Amino acid sequence: MFDTLSDKLQATLGDLRGKGRLDEDTISKAMREIRLALLEADVNFEVVKSFVAGVRERATGQDVLKSLTPGQQVVKIVHEELTSLMGSGDSRLAFGRPPTVILMAGLQGSGKTTTSAKLALLLRKDGKKPALVAADLQRPAAIDQLEQLGRQIQIPVYRKDTQDPVEVVKYGIQAAQTAGQDVVILDTAGRLHIDEELMQELARVRNAAKPTNVLLVLDSMTGQEAVNVAESFFERIAFDGVVLTKLDGDARGGAALSVKAVTGKPIKLVSVGEKLDQLEYFYPERMASRILGMGDVLTLIEKAEAAVEDDEQEAMEARMRAGQFSFDDFLSAQKMLKNMGPIQGVLKLIPGLGNQLKDVDIDERQLARVEAIVLSMTPQERRMPHLINGSRRLRIARGSGQTIQDVNKLLTARKQMEKMMKQMGKGKALSGFAGKR
Repeated sequence: MFDTLSDKLQATLGDLRGKGRLDEDTISKAMREIRLALLEADVNFEVVKSFVAGVRERATGQDVLKSLTPGQQVVKIVHEELTSLMGSGDSRLAFGRPPTVILMAGLQGSGKTTTSAKLALLLRKDGKKPALVAADLQRPAAIDQLEQLGRQIQIPVYRKDTQDPVEVVKYGIQAAQTAGQDVVILDTAGRLHIDEELMQELARVRNAAKPTNVLLVLDSMTGQEAVNVAESFFERIAFDGVVLTKLDGDARGGAALSVKAVTGKPIKLVSVGEKLDQLEYFYPERMASRILGMGDVLTLIEKAEAAVEDDEQEAMEARMRAGQFSFDDFLSAQKMLKNMGPIQGVLKLIPGLGNQLKDVDIDERQLARVEAIVLSMTPQERRMPHLINGSRRLRIARGSGQTIQDVNKLLTARKQMEKMMKQMGKGKALSGFAGKR
């Protein structure tokens, strides 16, 4: 995501990082490049003007010019200004007396129905008991789609045979409350264009439902148009926050960088893939770090923790501290990596590594080939790799459809990993990671 903007900002700021001193001309040139990069990313013009002015003012201050590392100070300023631009603070939703009602609004085609299901799944992972209400009576397939998604994630969907969305909403909230659900998500109707009929209908639904949160779902791929939609909605229907869909395919970032400044409302959630578990809370500081190539360690840790059970994680940590890394551990680690999402996306979260690998095409099929080799070993061989001699290597290679050279490479890689784990265990490097849970 934001690849185009990220590349240009990193190139501009990279030129500043190594400079021992900065003068007005150097800063002016950098500001021009940043301004151009933001405009090309389809960021609102007024937002760009304000952002660049803010960075310039701080970057030309005496504290920066007299700093021992002025280039790095400017990078820090840009990071802080990007964070502020996208909205400082917590992105969590508000929860009141159960059931908490969340109203999903947006144009047709923004991904509202799918996002409603994704949000229900995310909230269930947070320990909530969500329900969905099919209040989109305009799009014929919307109700069927929501019911199908509900079955996939095993979350109840309430519907009512009527043409009045207010009746549907009242029925759905009451039914969910009776069933003991503590969160109700309302999937409302969208239109191809903003019109008074849609707004009046939304207003009636909102007044009947009295939602704790009104979320506007926007397609980030539409860039500045998404911001225009948000502004129009805000003029007619007050909303509490924004959900950006298709952020994984947005190479520019105009919507994410503009919507908070234009509407004053924060981005609460972002969809980073098509799968139903690929909805995340939005953290401006983390996104600013990703844009500037600084990685995102906190998100990486959260993904790792979510991908592995607590008892399994503790057992693996204990073995790693002892310098033990069997092929059973390898399979567990590979399973965790798969659960964390596409490998390229995971690597981008590691500071410094994402930039080095951005042009490298990582073949995820290679992991399947490696897994085939491991699964061709006996349980005893996976636990005690030192038993694997020449004849066993030949059997494993034949069983997995790979070459002996491939088997040898994997055995060597495991030894190197075990050596690294021993060094980390001695240095207690793992305790810091474990302490972040």
